[in-house]
Amino acid sequence: MPTPGTPLPAALIPDCTKPEAHRAAYRSAKANDAIFVCIARQGSRWKVELDAFSSSGPTIPEQAVAVLRSAIEVLVSDGTVTQANIAPDYISIWAIKSEQKAREIAAAFHAAMHGLRQLYIAVPVPRRRA
Repeated sequence: MPTPGTPLPAALIPDCTKPEAHRAAYRSAKANDAIFVCIARQGSRWKVELDAFSSSGPTIPEQAVAVLRSAIEVLVSDGTVTQANIAPDYISIWAIKSEQKAREIAAAFHAAMHGLRQLYIAVPVPRRRA
């Protein structure tokens, strides 16, 4: 089992299709001070959800969110996903064709969010003066 607060490999991303599984996985992430990540079946497709509000770390800066947004734009433009919502602490990506692809995307974005947060902690982005 990975150390709490570290990125999960694709095989360990929880399937939160059932509401009780979602609640349990979110509680676990919160208890471990980790970024929440899951996949869920939606009809014949899959959804990926990430939520950094489950952890106490800093908000991911907008410059870093731009990197995540660019990756999502590529996934949308090549048809891998149909839609996504992204904010500094939350990402939702849906209409993914297979569970395997959803797990791959979830693991990659979980690692990216975790890494960008760690980078921001080590090298804070200077604040602009008004």
